[in-house]
Amino acid sequence: MSINGALSIDLAGQVAADAVAGRQHSGTGGHESFVGGAQAAPDGRIFLCLKSTATVGGRRISTIVPRFAGDTLVTTPRHHVQYVVTEHGAVDLWVLPDTERPRALIELAHPDFRDGLRASLAYR
Repeated sequence: MSINGALSIDLAGQVAADAVAGRQHSGTGGHESFVGGAQAAPDGRIFLCLKSTATVGGRRISTIVPRFAGDTLVTTPRHHVQYVVTEHGAVDLWVLPDTERPRALIELAHPDFRDGLRASLAYR
């Protein structure tokens, strides 16, 4: 079992765990090693945990975003992401096709940001 933290996730299921928008927030560590190890283990489970919001420059933002900015480094690609957990619930992305992942992730977002995330789907 692998339990890792994350800084942000986009609606495709890509995870940023050490840097967002070109800014390093933590060491590169072994995030992907733990994810890969759990994926390869018999009955392995991968949990990626994050708060649904963060405060940046005194402003509350969603950590679940429509898509990452071009300078955001992806720590864990979408095909390695299984369970995503926020204070609003958990979802197993492995059982969902790519077309259903965004809606499932939106339900994990803070309620104040869900409408904006849903609106972003119209532009995909």
